[in-house]
Amino acid sequence: MEIARIDEKGRLLIPKKLRREAGVQEGGFVRLTVRGNCIIIEPVKPAEQFFEAFKVKEWPEDLDKFVIMVMRDW
Repeated sequence: MEIARIDEKGRLLIPKKLRREAGVQEGGFVRLTVRGNCIIIEPVKPAEQFFEAFKVKEWPEDLDKFVIMVMRDW
């Protein structure tokens, strides 16, 4: 178990050991879910892996914005 501090802007520094174990990388996305009084942080696979399940002929021009939009609507 690790203990971390939330700063004045609400940011949380996840220790390197935990990031490695969970497969969270710099610039990656995580899904945040509240269950009771717990915040669950789960890594989200890169967009390329997510979209491999679909036969896409043409990728959106700005893939990052597209992924964020899809995640909000999900």
